[in-house]
Amino acid sequence: MNVLEAINQRRSTRAFLTKPISKEIILEILKISSRAPSGSNTQPWSVYVLLGEKLKNLTQEVCRAYESIQHEPRLVENFKSWYSYYPEEWVSPYIDRRRENGWGLYSLLGIQKGDKANMHAQFLKNFTFFGAPVGLFFTIDRSLGRGSFLDYGMYLQNIMLAAKEFGLDTCPQAAWNEYEKVILPIIGSGPNELLVCGMALGYIDKSDKVNEYQAPREDPSQFITWLA
Repeated sequence: MNVLEAINQRRSTRAFLTKPISKEIILEILKISSRAPSGSNTQPWSVYVLLGEKLKNLTQEVCRAYESIQHEPRLVENFKSWYSYYPEEWVSPYIDRRRENGWGLYSLLGIQKGDKANMHAQFLKNFTFFGAPVGLFFTIDRSLGRGSFLDYGMYLQNIMLAAKEFGLDTCPQAAWNEYEKVILPIIGSGPNELLVCGMALGYIDKSDKVNEYQAPREDPSQFITWLA
C-alpha cells in the first residue's frame, strides 16, 4: 500500500476482531512512526501498550467509572481531563460538522434522537477499545508546551498509517481523557505524565455495520485560499 492509499483508506474503526497481534508488529509500527518530526527533536511521546488481562482489567475499571456517572451525574466532577479537547462553546461550522458526524453514525446504526439507552451503549464501547486486542495510551510530560501537541499529532497519524501497511486498523480516542485519574495509576505512568489520548489497534470486523460509516470531508475549496 502506498502512502496516498493509506491516507485515503484510514478511518476510525469501531468494531474489531479479537485476532491477536504479535508484539513484533506492534513494536515495528511504534518504532517507524517515531520518525515523525518534532520541534528540536524533542520526541514528546510516551506510549503504553495494553494486552490481555491488563487490557481487560483497565477497561473494566473505566467502564465502572463511566457507569457510575450515569447513575450519579454529580460524579462527573471527579472525572475531568487536564486539558479541553473540545471548545467550551461550539460555533458554526464546527458544531454543524460535529452534529453531521454524530447523527450520520447513529442513523447508520438505527439509533434515533432521544434514544439515550442505545446512545449510551454505543458510547460505552469506547471504553472497551471497541473490542480491539491492543489498547494504546499516549502521555506527555507536563513541562512541555503547546507545540509538542502538534508533534504528537504527527506521531499519532504515523501510527495510523503504518498500521495499514500491516493490514490493521485504528481508532484514535479522546473519550478516555476524562478518566485520566483512573487510567494513569493502572498503567504506571510517572508523576509528571499527562494523558493525551488512547487508540484502539486491531483487525477490522468487516461484518459489523458500524464500520460502514465514513466521516465526510469538506471540499478543498472550503479551506484553501490561493495567493499569487
